[in-house]
Amino acid sequence: MEEIVLKSPTFEELWFIEKLLSDPETMSYNHAYGGTINFPKEQWEEWYAYWMENVQGKRFYRYLYNKKLEEYIGEVYYRYDEETDTYCCGILILDKWRNRGYGTEGIKLLCRSAKENGIKEFYDNIAIDNPSVNLFKKLGFIEKFRNEEYVRVYKKL
Repeated sequence: MEEIVLKSPTFEELWFIEKLLSDPETMSYNHAYGGTINFPKEQWEEWYAYWMENVQGKRFYRYLYNKKLEEYIGEVYYRYDEETDTYCCGILILDKWRNRGYGTEGIKLLCRSAKENGIKEFYDNIAIDNPSVNLFKKLGFIEKFRNEEYVRVYKKL
């Protein structure tokens, strides 16, 4: 899927995060924690400094961009988690673009970028009823833990 690439958002492009987080269908996986998330412009500067400027090798954030359609379709990220002493990753695809292989491609691109940046392993905590658990397992993540709230998946890169 060569048309999908990782793209660093500019400050002005943070409208797409706002769109992702405010879309009820996209955020349905987060229903146990309130669903949609507010991301007003007042928060953009602090978010951008943390995720895009002062990363210190501990954070990586990119949009998934479809070159053919010239549209953003989702986001991928990883961040260092001091509690587990490893990196937590995540992906979010805008609802209208789900079930087209973009999640698979996004995770592959994220893993490749992380490996190039010297990251050796990833984990993600996924809501127990989120079907993306199967996507992560299909891509070589293994289930390390499960409780009533979430499944932790893990992968050596």
